[in-house]
Amino acid sequence: MDLLGRLQPGWETPGLAGGADKTVNLWDVATGRLTQTLRGHADQVVAIAFSPDGKRLASLSWDKTVKLWDVPTGILRHTLTGHEDPVESVTFSPDGKLLASSAGKTVRLWDVNSGTLMKALTTHETAAWSVSFSPDGRLLASAGLGKTVNLWDVPSGTLRQTLVGHSDKVTSFAFSPDGKLLASGSYDKTIKIWRLAK
Repeated sequence: MDLLGRLQPGWETPGLAGGADKTVNLWDVATGRLTQTLRGHADQVVAIAFSPDGKRLASLSWDKTVKLWDVPTGILRHTLTGHEDPVESVTFSPDGKLLASSAGKTVRLWDVNSGTLMKALTTHETAAWSVSFSPDGRLLASAGLGKTVNLWDVPSGTLRQTLVGHSDKVTSFAFSPDGKLLASGSYDKTIKIWRLAK
């Protein structure tokens, strides 16, 4: 099985893996023991993320859904549906109350506790590969096949700023710890540092 997951900060005990067999495995890193196998996706699992407190796990799949699991029990809490394309990326807000997912030309914001859709953001001209919250949770960055990074105001769901300057696809980005800067990397072989508007 391919290791396709990523660990979020603040969670150091279990490991995890997801892959083509449509499952997510939870492992005890200290002993190497398999502790749980989470089943429910109808297609391969392509990414996984823990909530900041480690109590919830989000798994996303080419079946166009995101599933929210209770980590201590392995119980499936919610299946998030509505994306019309395979889900590419998912991330929890810093306080763990919201989840952002990207698929095709849309980014969706979900309430973690209820599993309800809060907002759908749909101005991407091309597929959105990745999403990330700012450290204070008030901004959401998204980017993908286009050459720009979109910055969304989370409370209102409005597009706040579009960062233009790359000449090829944006493959990754990260906020600085104070949220004042954003770094973006691209197929154009450059990394750009942006000072964000207040």
